[in-house]
Amino acid sequence: MKKLITSISKITVILALSALILSCNKEQTKSTGSAVSTSAGTAEAIVYVNSDSLLNNYDYYKAVRDKFQEKSKKAQADLTAKGTAFQREVAAYQQGAANLSAEQRANTEERLARKQQELATYNQNAGNALSNEEAAENDKLYNKVAEYLKGYAKSKGHKIVLTYSKSNPAVLFADESLDVTKAVVDGLNAAYKKEKK
Repeated sequence: MKKLITSISKITVILALSALILSCNKEQTKSTGSAVSTSAGTAEAIVYVNSDSLLNNYDYYKAVRDKFQEKSKKAQADLTAKGTAFQREVAAYQQGAANLSAEQRANTEERLARKQQELATYNQNAGNALSNEEAAENDKLYNKVAEYLKGYAKSKGHKIVLTYSKSNPAVLFADESLDVTKAVVDGLNAAYKKEKK
């Protein structure tokens, strides 16, 4: 019940903010006589980018995603190979343990325990390194998109660029005429092509 009230409160706040922004835009239009002008006529002060479409169509993001998928597969294959080798070593010890002296068994078990710990540490370090690299790439991706959008919004006369995503919908509804995703993706891809050369 508490969650329902919280959700309704959030929706109410979003709707109230939207109404406030729209009324401010109407008042600004009335007081100035027109909206912000661009070479194509009038520009909307607020536009949005569909982040799902942006990521699916941005070549830089696709290249980074493919790189990380490849690195992840490689790391997983390496870990699997090390794990399989360790399992073979354990199986060989178990088969021959009866023929070993108590001291030899103790030494071998100690060595295998160290190897198991080393394998766990290796797995954790590889995962952390991959996560850190991915976080750095995500930060770089965010900065590229934000920097591009700053220039794009300024050149088109937009005051605010919102993001929309089905998985995390902060915007419940927006007219499709406010969707600038394609233009943004085209511009980002053109900038990425220049950067790659």
